[in-house]
Amino acid sequence: MNAHSKWNGKLLLTLAAALFCGKAAFAQATQQQQPAPTPPPADKSAAPQVTPLTLESTPPPVNAEEEAAIKAFREDRNEDLTKKDKMAEDFIQKYPQSRYLAEVYNWQVKSFFRKGQVDKMEATATKELALAPNDAQTLAIVGSTLPRAINANTPDPMKRLAKAEDYCQKALDVIATLPKPESMTDEVFLNMKNQIEALAYSGLGISAFRRGKYPDAIANLDKSVKLDSQPDAVNYYILGLSNQKASHFEDAIAAYTKCAAIPGGMQATCTQNIEEAKKLAATQLSAPK
Repeated sequence: MNAHSKWNGKLLLTLAAALFCGKAAFAQATQQQQPAPTPPPADKSAAPQVTPLTLESTPPPVNAEEEAAIKAFREDRNEDLTKKDKMAEDFIQKYPQSRYLAEVYNWQVKSFFRKGQVDKMEATATKELALAPNDAQTLAIVGSTLPRAINANTPDPMKRLAKAEDYCQKALDVIATLPKPESMTDEVFLNMKNQIEALAYSGLGISAFRRGKYPDAIANLDKSVKLDSQPDAVNYYILGLSNQKASHFEDAIAAYTKCAAIPGGMQATCTQNIEEAKKLAATQLSAPK
C-alpha cells in the first residue's frame, strides 16, 4: 500500500477544526504589525495631523457603509460558513481598495484551506501577504500545506518546498515577537501561538522529509506534535516514517502508535506500519554486533 497517496488527498482537512473557527482578533493582531496604509494626499491648508505611536491605532473611517460592513463581518459567529464566505466575497467586490482587505483575505485563506482548495488558498494568500507580509497565521497555513499537497504531478516540487520553508520560518520569526492583543487572555493567546508554531514546524518537518533530511524532519515534527493541542495523524505518520528511515525503530513504533490511535483515514496505514517497524527493530537487535 502506498501510504503517501493515501494522505495526500485527505491531510488538508486534518488541522482545520482546531485552528480556524473565527480567530479574527488574532488575525488582526498579526496584521497590526504591517506598515500603515498610504493615506491620500493631505490638504496642505488643513491643520497638521499627528499619527499616534501605537499598534492599536487605525486610520479614520473611509465611510460609514464600509465600516458597517466590516463590523458585520467581524461579528458574524461563523455558524454558517457558507454565509461567511459570501460576506467575504461581497466585501472584496464592493470595497476593492479597502484598508480591511488583508483581514478579509485572511478569512478566505482559512476557508480555502478548510475546503482543501490549495490553488485558491495560495492565490489568495499571495494577495493578502502583499498587503500584510507579516501575517504569521497565513504564512503558517500556506507553508504547512504546500509540502503535503505535493504529488507526482507537481511542477518544480523543490521550488514549492523552498517556498514552504521560507513561509514557515518567517511565521516562526514573526510569532516570536508578536504582542498580545489587549482583548485576548494569556491562555487564548498562548494557544493561538502554539497552534501557529505547530503548523510552521509541521511544514518544515514534512518539507525536510520530502528532501530526505530525516534528522531535520524528526526535530521539527517533534516540536510540532508537542505544541499541537489537537493531535494530527499526518504529523505522527511522517514522524514515524522519518524515524524508520533513520533506523530509530522504537521511536517509529511510538509515533505510528499515536497515529493509529487518532480516528480517521490514517489508522489502518499506521497500524500496518507498527508491525513493519517491529520487524525491523527485531532484525536490528538480532544483527551481529
